[in-house]
Amino acid sequence: MLRSDFERGTTRWAVRRSQWFAMGLKEEDFLKPKIAVVNSSSTLSVCYIHLDEVSRMVQEAIRKAGGLPFEIRTAAPSDFVTSAALKARYILPSRDLVVNDIEVMVEGACLDGMVLLSSCDKTTPAHLMAAGRLNIPSIVLPCGYQLGGHCGSQEVDIEEVYKAVGTVCTGAMKVEELEDWTRVAIQGPGVCAGLATANSMHILAEALGMALPGTTPVRAGSDQLFQNARRVGERIVAMIEEQLLPRQILTPAAFRNAVAVAVAIGASVNTVRHLAATATESGLDLDITSLFEDIGTTAVQIARIKPNGPDRIEAFEAAGGTRAAMKQLEKSLRLDAVNVTGKTLGEILEEPVKIDDSIIRPAARPFRPEPGLIILRGNLAPDGAIVKLSAVPGDLRHFAGPARIFEDEDQAISELRAGTIRPGDVVVLRMMGPVGGPGTVFACSFMAALVGAGLGDFVAVVTDGELSGLNRGITIGQVMPEAAAGGPLAVVAEGESIRIDLDNRRIDLQVSELEIARRLSEWRLPERHLKPGWLAIYAQVVQPISQGAVLGNRKDANTGNDQGTYH
Repeated sequence: MLRSDFERGTTRWAVRRSQWFAMGLKEEDFLKPKIAVVNSSSTLSVCYIHLDEVSRMVQEAIRKAGGLPFEIRTAAPSDFVTSAALKARYILPSRDLVVNDIEVMVEGACLDGMVLLSSCDKTTPAHLMAAGRLNIPSIVLPCGYQLGGHCGSQEVDIEEVYKAVGTVCTGAMKVEELEDWTRVAIQGPGVCAGLATANSMHILAEALGMALPGTTPVRAGSDQLFQNARRVGERIVAMIEEQLLPRQILTPAAFRNAVAVAVAIGASVNTVRHLAATATESGLDLDITSLFEDIGTTAVQIARIKPNGPDRIEAFEAAGGTRAAMKQLEKSLRLDAVNVTGKTLGEILEEPVKIDDSIIRPAARPFRPEPGLIILRGNLAPDGAIVKLSAVPGDLRHFAGPARIFEDEDQAISELRAGTIRPGDVVVLRMMGPVGGPGTVFACSFMAALVGAGLGDFVAVVTDGELSGLNRGITIGQVMPEAAAGGPLAVVAEGESIRIDLDNRRIDLQVSELEIARRLSEWRLPERHLKPGWLAIYAQVVQPISQGAVLGNRKDANTGNDQGTYH
């Protein structure tokens, strides 16, 4: 018996029948598997404008397979649109808002399964988290990337536009030229055309086993995407019959496989927090940061997709995509991990896949003999920090310089424009993490401006704020614990030397351990006065970033007591 089939004669049974008759449903449909098609369609962002058509195809396939689909709408956060207010503080909290949207609508209605139409940066992790939390048959359907365009002979995509803002700031590019680029940078629907967070999380959804094999990456609006939609609609009905549940798929082996893929392709730094959040919501006690650290000791880089190199995301798809990458990494993967087909990864990788090894190289012949992502530790990041090594320029391995402290990205950009940030500086952007924001504050615009200003190779950035998967340069992100949670980043003083050692994977403030401990014992989180609303609620319940910044009861960094309400 399906959990959505209520006892005849009960209130739940009677009122639901009344609603469904009024909606034109037939009585013979009432006993079919009832399946949520979770759709974040929105006309506010190009990431989502194509999802209604995808949703219709999924629903049609569900009906043909013997299920009863119901479309469920959620918030639709877009990093380049929803970031406009409050320095992007709404971006990370929007992920958890989507998780709770899904819980309310799907769990509240006792539906039997979910198809999750994943698009921009926060929806894929939110969908994985919701699947782990609700633990009903679920499939993630990644809904594709956008294409870039041309301005004259110049290839232009959203990454180029992003970097060009810094070039304009320095006067090396006219704003009118950038204006022309914006007219052609995005050609069609879908997510950013590079290995930023959205495409990274699409790929990792497949690597985890929660998306059908061979469905990532995919161009939005393509025949392949629509074919994937039909396959997913058919498969979810079978999963409900089999009672194949997310927690049977989201196992430690699956997370190990996802991390192995992430470090080998140079995925977004934000994948660390999102995988940690998914593990937490799936009831697993996994240290994802340590997993990245462990796998990174022997991993190599097998792809160089922008911003990590010259190849485009469509080339990665044509080269065989995620299945090809996993085939090239086969010897280092846990082949007994099960995916949404019900098969093991080993069985999937036995199926033929055509690989262009000029784009996705075998592990024995990598582009670089080191991973695309690494974890740094040290007295400035005792719980770890993340570097997208594949996006660090040249052979730079060591960097040391005086700290330039900012708790406001606009101020840092103003100093950059004024020429007071110089080669050799280490720019610290702090109080920008989930607690500090509250909600992570954009630090990525400064990094993009720095690269555009020609200083990306000469100035390091250390932050607990929000980075983009499109960022490149000497960027140390997701410093843990964050400053507002009492991390050492909070007590770095202007001008003090910070040393970054990528070979030994260290980041250290050149101050004694005793002095850091003394400062932290005296440090207090500044009093804040937040307006009532979602961010004030989020500030009270967000967990440490090392746990993925999921929601729960958070202890005060100084007292250990549960935090009260901000006024």
